Amino acid sequence: ATVMEQARMQVASLMNAPDPESIIFTSGGTEADNLAIMGVAHLYAKPQHIIISNVEHSAVAEPVRLLELWGWQVTRLRVDAKGRVDPQDLKVALQDNTVLVSVIYGQSEVGTLQPIEEFGKIARSAGVLFHTDAVQVAGRLPIDVKNLPVDLLSISSHKIYGPQGAGALYVRPGVELVPLLSGGGQEKRLRSGTQAVPILAGFGIAAELAAQELLTETQRLMKLRDRLFSQLSDIPGLLPTGDCTHRLPHHVSFCLEYADGEKLSGKTLVRQMNLAGIGISAGAACHSGKLSPSPILLAMGYPENAALGAIRMTLGRETTEADVDWVAMVFRQVLQRLSPVKLVVSH
Repeated sequence: ATVMEQARMQVASLMNAPDPESIIFTSGGTEADNLAIMGVAHLYAKPQHIIISNVEHSAVAEPVRLLELWGWQVTRLRVDAKGRVDPQDLKVALQDNTVLVSVIYGQSEVGTLQPIEEFGKIARSAGVLFHTDAVQVAGRLPIDVKNLPVDLLSISSHKIYGPQGAGALYVRPGVELVPLLSGGGQEKRLRSGTQAVPILAGFGIAAELAAQELLTETQRLMKLRDRLFSQLSDIPGLLPTGDCTHRLPHHVSFCLEYADGEKLSGKTLVRQMNLAGIGISAGAACHSGKLSPSPILLAMGYPENAALGAIRMTLGRETTEADVDWVAMVFRQVLQRLSPVKLVVSH
């Protein structure tokens, strides 16, 4: 097999895709999402109806906003306080002119997993295409497109420890798309342009390693995640965000609200933790430049001051128990310094 064929097989097997040819390489998760949304939209001469959730990554939300400007009808499904969409709401939202449903698999900001299988079944029985952004899920939980009712699924290389600048869109055989990039006809005519072979080779190897370690790594991360949550749980004013049961294995998120009205912005905490050598983020990493409350948390019904104190900590392949304990301890010390509220410092 050539280097490219090899990489395609490795990425296909990470998501249990029977045919490696159903993997279309892109420049990242963002392009994969855009190709799915716009690739379906451009099949239609006239505006149709599309359904997404109101907690999508901007790589889905923004192209959909563009379609809306072009006259498309858009339904944004609401989420509950845990960030989950009710499949019943999807049933109700479907119309005769619905052509695509796109719901994120695992939410990057609050860690919530959506009931993707149910959405896929509902869309399929209505004859509507279903796309999911699985960027956060790939390499962290098993993905099985052979048995999942999904037509289009996006992943990213650097989220599974591969090089930046690569992603993939799984396109179920028989699903038609209009390319975003036309030219030499690479990637089954769906993504023209000379492929970045060295980067894709790295993506393939990362996919293979992720697949090998998947089950043990998922269990290990879940243990660490729960350990970190429990060590932070007695901090006054700390509210975990997202869904405790349906959750990404590596993801810890919460917001801080203080009883005496003392607002601690997530940004201040991030800066102080960074000084201690710990990388955490406030809200979504992509928007951390500006201080505005997280739209995801507002969509989940959190008050604005809580949404400003949103914090996310994610664990990785090299995170150990000792790291988790140290982070919890430093976080308490930082809070103690920043806040007049006296916290119980354990250990």
